[in-house]
Amino acid sequence: MNSARDFNETVLGELRAILGDRVSIAAAVRGHHGKDESHFPDALPDAVVFPESTEEVRDIVNICRRHRVPLIPYGVGTSLEGHVLAVRGGVTVDMSRMNRVLEIHEEDLDAVVQAGVTRKQLNEHIRHTGLFFPVDPGADATLGGMSATRASGTNAVRYGTMRENVIALKVVLADGRIIQTSRRARKSAAGYDLTRLFVGSEGTLGIITEVTVRLYPVQEAMSAAVCAFESIDSCTRTVIEAIQAGIPLARCEIVCDTTIDAINRHEKTSYRVAPTLFFEFHGTKAGVIEQAETVQAIAKANGGMDFVWATHAEDRNALWEARHHAYFACLQLRPGSRAMTTDVCVPISRLVECVHETMADMKHYVAPVPLMGHIGDGNFHLMLLIDPASKEEQQLAEQLNKRVVARALAMGGTCTGEHGIGLGKQDSLVTEHGEETMALMREIKRLLDPENMMNPGKLLAP
Repeated sequence: MNSARDFNETVLGELRAILGDRVSIAAAVRGHHGKDESHFPDALPDAVVFPESTEEVRDIVNICRRHRVPLIPYGVGTSLEGHVLAVRGGVTVDMSRMNRVLEIHEEDLDAVVQAGVTRKQLNEHIRHTGLFFPVDPGADATLGGMSATRASGTNAVRYGTMRENVIALKVVLADGRIIQTSRRARKSAAGYDLTRLFVGSEGTLGIITEVTVRLYPVQEAMSAAVCAFESIDSCTRTVIEAIQAGIPLARCEIVCDTTIDAINRHEKTSYRVAPTLFFEFHGTKAGVIEQAETVQAIAKANGGMDFVWATHAEDRNALWEARHHAYFACLQLRPGSRAMTTDVCVPISRLVECVHETMADMKHYVAPVPLMGHIGDGNFHLMLLIDPASKEEQQLAEQLNKRVVARALAMGGTCTGEHGIGLGKQDSLVTEHGEETMALMREIKRLLDPENMMNPGKLLAP
């Protein structure tokens, strides 16, 4: 099924019977849903549907199952590994209308939301409570998509990833069953941990329709800082020493000089063009001051320069907006290019070595290679800018990416700290886990999705 005209009119008729005009085969709508932020070629679905409830998702699944039509869950399309591409055609299930905050339990510090609620929407909704949801991947992604890809981001060093912050899920399975993976209790020993099975499953086992997440009190005091260094090695040593000193960093981000230059051009900022760390500290007023002074001393001992503080909320927000826009800023280093992003994560003790060897390797690439990452938990990214028309550049970028992954795995790390597997890292997943573990994953997939209709082609290689 490569075009809307080839798509089965019977399927369209059944979908329209339950959704009305919330079914689209318009070229513009299909085109929007057939691309993401990855470097992979666009792959359009045959139709796009916009459910508003779990029951409607169930009905969509049942129709598509009867006709053996693939289903692709869609949040806002910010994935970096081709997760939302309809590589085998089918129906994209756009969750944007499932955007209701269902329950807020202030005393229990949790919230229940529909899968299409974005992280910014949730935080705006609960602002008056003095609570917040901390997982911040940069993009204003949906909580369903963040759960499906096991996202993390800038706050992970202190608050953890989606794995630690999802309490329960409501999921529609490939056979149309609706399951609740857990209750709201903070701990449970009741059976298999199905919540963790679906967190990170990338839409290949079922469609997440509701998410129960942890919330946290907004801290009494917050302070952020930017500090430039003479080298990437100095940045990484500073982070390792701060963590080993027991300092509870809330955020700790690294960007290289190439990235800082791109940010300055894109955001009209004036940071020193040098390898740079972005910090944030949360706690009591006295605690934040103590943490910041200790980190500043560690940074100075490692050659840190220009410690610039931001204590007012608007200044902190501007600082993190600049960091969050780094990806798009770096795309402008080579207009018209697309980015292949690396996403390895290594034990913190191997971080200096891994980053140093990786940056040396990147000197052989055809374009500047920006580095950025959540270095506080050993996760860093490179952007390999590719001319979409050049197969040679894509092959070179893939070779370099494989070397980065091989290096991380040799150091006890992982091929992906947060972006997931999608289309791009399936071979790396096999290398990381081995055939026996992969065989078990495939058995789980066949058990829950025997017709391979849930986001086919993603995560598990055939």
